[in-house]
Amino acid sequence: MKREIIHIDEDRCTGCGLCIPNCPEGALQVIDGKARLVSDLFCDGLGACIGHCPEDAITVEVRDAEPYDERRVMENIVTQGPNVIKAHLEHLKDHGEEELLGQALAVLDEKNMDVDWAPVQEPVHAGCPGARSMVLNHQETATDPDTQSGTRPSELAHWPVQLHLVPPTAPHFRGTDLLLCADCVAYAAGDFHRDFLKGKTLAIACPKLDQGQEVYVQKLVALIDQAQIASLTVATMEVPCCRGLLMLAERAVSQTERKIPVNLIVVGINGKVLQTKNIGAAV
Repeated sequence: MKREIIHIDEDRCTGCGLCIPNCPEGALQVIDGKARLVSDLFCDGLGACIGHCPEDAITVEVRDAEPYDERRVMENIVTQGPNVIKAHLEHLKDHGEEELLGQALAVLDEKNMDVDWAPVQEPVHAGCPGARSMVLNHQETATDPDTQSGTRPSELAHWPVQLHLVPPTAPHFRGTDLLLCADCVAYAAGDFHRDFLKGKTLAIACPKLDQGQEVYVQKLVALIDQAQIASLTVATMEVPCCRGLLMLAERAVSQTERKIPVNLIVVGINGKVLQTKNIGAAV
């Protein structure tokens, strides 16, 4: 299966070992003077080790890998004591991995292990805080949206949304309808949240300016095959360069194993919807 997993650049790695204690899952070891990923099964792909590499030798990539096995990880972790157990639980909670967290707690319950642990209110994220995966719970603040004093609630259900930062393994993507949106659409469409985003998960990208767009294809494949999104809607502007986002989506769906509905929305620079079209399904 394809999923996010760490990659170690051996040319950059000095074997300092700073990444080792920051991988409580036990996926990393220093062997022959280099940090090595010893087992796909133990790497969750969330990148807790990345922020502790002074040489920037560790990145996250999407590739074929054995499925991560939380129960096997816990069998290893429980032998390392309560501090390592708590670090692992906080790691899962920090990244919004509620399903894996539930599996970990179930193992502790089966072993009758009482760990003094509760999630911190604002966990520290390894790496950029803005990339921390989270589910958003908005309060209903809308009054009358047709009056100047009325305020519509945000329909954004999760963070992050930029496609480079989106973690396809995050549980909030599973089984959802995904909106793949060109950056400018939300600025042109006055009622973007109500008319486009409501009830959907979101990934945004600019096909003209963004770098590393091959990763976009890999992430979309993972969202379809691994997260098993229910449908994909591509929203673009009418300008020619925006068609590149549709081409990226078409490349991705041509490589997937699952078959899902794929739709296109084209928005004019005046904010009006110029075209809505069913463009087929992933094969």
